[in-house]
Amino acid sequence: MKGIIREQKAKKSLGQHFLRDEGVLRRICGLLGVEEGDQVMEIGPGPGALTALLRPLPWKRLLLIEKDDAYAAAHAAIALPGMEVVAGDAMEFCWEGLEGPWKIAGNLPYNVASPLMWDIVQRVPHLERAVFMVQKEVADRILAAPGSRAYGALSAWMQSWCAPRRGFTVPPSCFAPPPKVDSAVLSLLPLPGPRPDDPAALARLLKICFGQRRKQLQSILRGPFGAEASMGALEACGIPPQLRPEALSPEDFQRLAARLFGGGQAAGGLTA
Repeated sequence: MKGIIREQKAKKSLGQHFLRDEGVLRRICGLLGVEEGDQVMEIGPGPGALTALLRPLPWKRLLLIEKDDAYAAAHAAIALPGMEVVAGDAMEFCWEGLEGPWKIAGNLPYNVASPLMWDIVQRVPHLERAVFMVQKEVADRILAAPGSRAYGALSAWMQSWCAPRRGFTVPPSCFAPPPKVDSAVLSLLPLPGPRPDDPAALARLLKICFGQRRKQLQSILRGPFGAEASMGALEACGIPPQLRPEALSPEDFQRLAARLFGGGQAAGGLTA
């Protein structure tokens, strides 16, 4: 599958692995489900293999974010009406500035995929759907159910904002250069209803709990919150204090964060 611009040698510093398999690219487009009047974003278009399939679709706006200056300039030179190219790092993009519903796709570099998705599900005001290619291990963690070995902070956070769905696995042979591990396509659909009340508190609690995931909750929470406050919060939420973090559902963490950070205190975000 050829892109719409000339492919350059992949840069290790940017984590570039260019997807070349046309069948995989068409399946990604199908999962994104672009319809007339949609606002669509592609993160890291590179030489434009996926962009070539997006260009003729009936979107109202197509926004490309490309960190590689050469590729950004090449896409800007052939931009269609309604198409915009942002030359910059998606990790520094102002997601809160996006107005209206958006569908977002991208073959995400392995080294930034987790923190980037962490930000997107929280900070995009009206995310309609996201379809991302990530390392299979990361997809497994996002999809993991409470109680499983793969379940962790990333699982609980992502599932607090969206319903992740497994698309399909992609072998290294579909990329140039081929990565050393399998990849997976993941769809993220925002959950209906209200969003978590205090994202910073939730992020802080997840960092605290999964930083000591083999300990019981009563032991983990005693240090930062005190024995009385932590036991009171666990009791109020109906959570047995002897449980370990992986036993809690995303909803459990949200309720517990509301109790422990009841004053809406600012808390540091988690990036992985």
